[in-house]
Amino acid sequence: MNIREQLAIPRQLPRELPPEERLDNFDEVSKGFDEATALVEAQRCLQCRKPLCIMGCPIGNDIPRFIELLRQQKYEQAYWTIRETSSMPSICSRVCPHEFQCEGACIRGKKDQPVAIGLLERFLADWMIINGKNLSPRCAARNGIKVAVIGSGPAGITVAHALAHKGYSCTVFESLPVFGGMLSVGIPNYRLPRNIIGAELYALQQCGVNVKTGITVGRDLTLSELRDQGYASVFLGIGAYESRKLGIEGENETQGVMSGIDYLGQVLTGREIALGDRVVVVGGGNVAIDVARVALRSGWKEVSIIYRRTREEMPASAMEVHHVEQEGVRLAFLVAPVRILAEAGRLIGVECIRMHPGEPDASGRRKPLAVEGSNFVIEADALIAAVGQKVIPVHDESVQVGITAKGTYVVDPVTLQTSVEWIFAGGDTVLGPQTVAKAVCQGLDAAESMHRYMQGMI
Repeated sequence: MNIREQLAIPRQLPRELPPEERLDNFDEVSKGFDEATALVEAQRCLQCRKPLCIMGCPIGNDIPRFIELLRQQKYEQAYWTIRETSSMPSICSRVCPHEFQCEGACIRGKKDQPVAIGLLERFLADWMIINGKNLSPRCAARNGIKVAVIGSGPAGITVAHALAHKGYSCTVFESLPVFGGMLSVGIPNYRLPRNIIGAELYALQQCGVNVKTGITVGRDLTLSELRDQGYASVFLGIGAYESRKLGIEGENETQGVMSGIDYLGQVLTGREIALGDRVVVVGGGNVAIDVARVALRSGWKEVSIIYRRTREEMPASAMEVHHVEQEGVRLAFLVAPVRILAEAGRLIGVECIRMHPGEPDASGRRKPLAVEGSNFVIEADALIAAVGQKVIPVHDESVQVGITAKGTYVVDPVTLQTSVEWIFAGGDTVLGPQTVAKAVCQGLDAAESMHRYMQGMI
């Protein structure tokens, strides 16, 4: 196929569950590519001499090589090419913001649509699962050295996986009652099915990793006790679970006001939340989108999202925004909440104000400014704030690990070693809230440093 023929191929679209079939279940909405569609999309890759897509991937996946192998229908070999750098392609391919990473750097996206790199990666990972293939390489013989991993999110999974395959005996401690951290309680099933998370857990267990849920280090077990129990090194990958506040009047004392992370965590672990029929969600990221879509599936009749910036500035995935609109959620841009309205301590509405874009702020985006006198009220039974998360460090007086003013851990930028030589940290607990791919990348770096530390090389 010549270059003209390649450029003439339009970006292929994944199969999707129709909108009318979504709202009474949590089935996966995007069904990905079938084999024929994946092969057509793979032909769109130009195999650039200078592949910018690799530079756009936080993990550095060799994207052109795995796509070329996919073209040749060498699916297993293509999957293992991804596994050379990524510990969880089945998850990254579903939840990473590809349009801001690998696909955002794709040369075809300059004048056309980028290659659907995430969907091609997902096709390979799903092909491995469907065909019963082993998802991880063969483990090394045990070397008798124990490692503790705190948190079973992307960074923790990556560290446990990498060190187990080097022969270490790894135990993962998760404070939640389920494996996966924010993957399980922060991302709904329609975006990340639980059987995919289960496949990652099974792959770890097959390599001898012990997973203990419902244990909070600092409360049930201290870091010094882990050391006394013979763990040579500890990795802190606790994530960013604490929601940020809106900072408006009535937020803390009004029934019907919740945070997005708390709402998702309760619903996704089986708790029913009956807060009325009308819900307003504040925020423009994927958490806000997920809250709105979960609320629809939970029976709320009117769901709205308000966001203080423009549609183009939303950090949420474009596909997720498309899906939420298909499902009937109302989106209001350049709108911000200013006050909670309540009767007898119960939310009845949200006073809002209209905004307009000002000059760019420190993030490079235009700072939203209030339009004086534009206040209006949205009637609501519930207000759910999804405006970001922050890190709450492990509370453990037995070992003092250095933290920053933002609550993240102080680490060596190269080794990810904390102020305590046998403790390492990575992922959101160092970076603040970031993508799965960036957490995986730090997990890989931390695992290598921990290995070198335990072998006396640092």
